Amino acid sequence: MQQTTADLKIGQRGIIHDLNIDEIPLKLLEMGCLPGNAIELIQIAPLGCPLYFNVNDSHVAIRLETAKEILVILENEN
Repeated sequence: MQQTTADLKIGQRGIIHDLNIDEIPLKLLEMGCLPGNAIELIQIAPLGCPLYFNVNDSHVAIRLETAKEILVILENEN
């Protein structure tokens, strides 16, 4: 089963593996939501949307529907 950024728990980090380019706003791509970059979930809004992530030292809010389109590989938790 593939993990998406929507599956991350607060504080969990992953590496962006792939994304649905047709569903991702250009602004997110410009801010570094690209394959190979690290992403960390830092907060979830009270109603579950949006999700707040740290990507390339920038905090970005991503709608839940969009977060489901970004595939990640979880980093090892040692």
